[in-house]
Parts: sequence; C-alpha cells; structure tokens
Amino acid sequence: MAESLCSPYSSPALSPRSPTSPTTPGRHIKVKKNPFSSPDMPGYVGFANLPNQIHRKSVKRGFEFTLMVVGESGLGKSTLINTLFLTDLYPDRVQPSAQDNIKKTVKIDVSTVEIEERGVKVRLTVVDTPGYGDAIDNTDCFESILQYIDDQFERYLQDESGLNRRHIVDNRVHCCFYFINPAGHGLKPLDVQFMKQLHNKVNIVPVIAKADTLTKAEVAKLKKKVMEEITESGIHIYPLPDSESDEEDDYKEQVRQLKESVPFAVVGSTSVLDVSGRKVRGRQYPWGIIEVENPNHCDFIKLRCLLGTHMQDLTEVTQDVHYENYRSERLAKNGNAPVSTAPVTKKTLPPPEEQTPDMRTALQEKEAQIKQMQEMMAKMQAQLQDKK
Repeated sequence: MAESLCSPYSSPALSPRSPTSPTTPGRHIKVKKNPFSSPDMPGYVGFANLPNQIHRKSVKRGFEFTLMVVGESGLGKSTLINTLFLTDLYPDRVQPSAQDNIKKTVKIDVSTVEIEERGVKVRLTVVDTPGYGDAIDNTDCFESILQYIDDQFERYLQDESGLNRRHIVDNRVHCCFYFINPAGHGLKPLDVQFMKQLHNKVNIVPVIAKADTLTKAEVAKLKKKVMEEITESGIHIYPLPDSESDEEDDYKEQVRQLKESVPFAVVGSTSVLDVSGRKVRGRQYPWGIIEVENPNHCDFIKLRCLLGTHMQDLTEVTQDVHYENYRSERLAKNGNAPVSTAPVTKKTLPPPEEQTPDMRTALQEKEAQIKQMQEMMAKMQAQLQDKK
C-alpha cells in the first residue's frame, strides 16, 4: 500500500489539497476568471441574465407589503400576526376595561416593522382595527376602515401624479385578513355587509379564528357554510391563481390544498413548548397540545404559505385591479368639466379666506415643487453656459 502511494507514476501535485503538493499546506489557490470571457455556448447573447438583473435590483430596493386585520375583539388577531411574522408588533398595547368599551369606536392602528430574511428586506405594515364590531349598534362602524383604504389610494395617486415619482412609498392595503367568529353558525349580517363594501377595494382572505375551540367535523361544517354564504352574497374574496401547466407537480398540489383550505381555520400562539424533545409553538391544554405549525391541527402553516408564495401576486392584483378601479372612478368623477390648457394664475384660485387647510397645504407643496424645478433648471442653464 505504501509503495502505491509513493509510486513515481502518481501525480500528487495535481491536487492542491495533497500534503505532498508543492504549494503551502492549508492554502487554496483561487483561479480568477475573466468576467468578460465568452461562454462556450454558440449563439449566446446574454438575454438569459435579465432575471438575475431584476432579482438583484428587487433585493436591493426591498419590498413593501401592507396587511389589514379586521374582526371582533378577542379573536386573537394580534396573537396571530405576531405568530405569523415571529415578532411583537404590539409591545405597549393595554387591554381596555369594560368601562372603556362603552364609548369605544373603531380606530385605525398602524404598525410598521422591517423584516429581513436571507438577505431579502420587507417593509411590513400591519393595519389593525380595534373596536370593530364591539358596539351594540354597529351601523356604519366600518366607514373609517373604508375611508382609510381610499385615503391610501388617493395618496398614491397624488404621489404618482407629482413631479418626483422616483421614491413613492406604497401604503396601499394589499391584503385583508377578515376574522370570523368560530362561535357563530356562519357569517353574521355585519360580516356580509362589510365584505360587500370591501371586496372591490382590497384582497379579502377569510379566516376562522380560534379553530381549537371546534372539532374537526365542526371546522369542516363551518367552512362549508361560510363559503356557501360568501357565494350567495356575491362576495369576491381573493382568487388564488391557477397553476400553469408547466409548473411542478408539488406546486400544483400546494395550490390545490390552499384553495381547498379557504377559509383558513387557524390558531395563534407565541409560546414555545417542549413536545417529546421538540420545540414547537402551540397551546397547552389538559387533554394535550395544539401545535400551531402542524397542518393536522390547523391551517396556520397554509395561511403563512399563502403569504410566502403569493405576496407578489397580492401586490399585483392590488395594482392592476383595485387601484386601477379607484383611479378610473376618480378620473371619471373629475372629468366632467373640460380640462383647461391655460396656465393657472393666482386669479383662478379661491381667495385665501375661502381656502381650506388641506387646500393651503396642497398649494404650498406645489409651490415648493415648482421652486425646486426652477432651481434645477437654473443649475442646468448655468452648466450649459459654462460649457460654452
């Protein structure tokens, strides 16, 4: 054996890791490749590198996603959100007392957090709606929610129509988790009325909260009942896109199971428990443990998969469908009067005493933008004079 290793016909120098190599032990030689060398592929131009360019730019720029959660108090909305994104979005929240709930109204609570995973950054904004459905008379309790969604559309439209459109912050609501009370026998009239008002403005994903209070048979029965009422009421929830014929079989099966799981029966928990030596997130009961991330116990893992695999599609549907609908209605509403091509002067504006605070703020912003453009034009003209 020793003779074979030391044979004169062996070539230990071919392996840089060999101890008999003439190179210094422990060092690896890195061969520098010419980045402009022609690949060994006839007819190769380089268009195949376009997806890599888009990927690099997208990762560098980061992503923005806004999620709205709507439902009655006590359904575990905050717990589910913290479990989904493995963070604490509400560290300073105080549970209101019964006396505080008497005059409680619907509020809009916006929380933003930066999440990074494997080099991908997401600016996540969660819009909570505390007070929804908690009053005795819930007539028009969702007006503030609808107004918030329209305000974000209007804000995006104004930014898109402005002079500086390079860095527009997208605060539009891309998805809405609507929480359904598991104690009911289907949808309440408030649920139907609210989703009818909402389905043309945002992607609705129905969620059955606290599914651990129901048996598997009760969960299946409630799911069927909810979907029947959604169909009968003409409510359009977020349509999961069909998988293409050239997709992998695993992805097709994943999409099929996601469609069958709507509405998602979920359980949220931020507690980490020990189950036979495994660390799991779940809830401890006298009869056993509910594992949040076990698909046999609830649909939490499927709901998280929906966000992970269809977050971009949710954003595109918001842009191409809901925002375009709002934009068309907005332009049609303001398009009745003929558009004048004459320059706007101070005489065409209302007098200062008749201007509202919003109008004055808008005028100040426009004047600042015009001043900035004039300064840029002056600098450009000065540079041209210097070159001459």
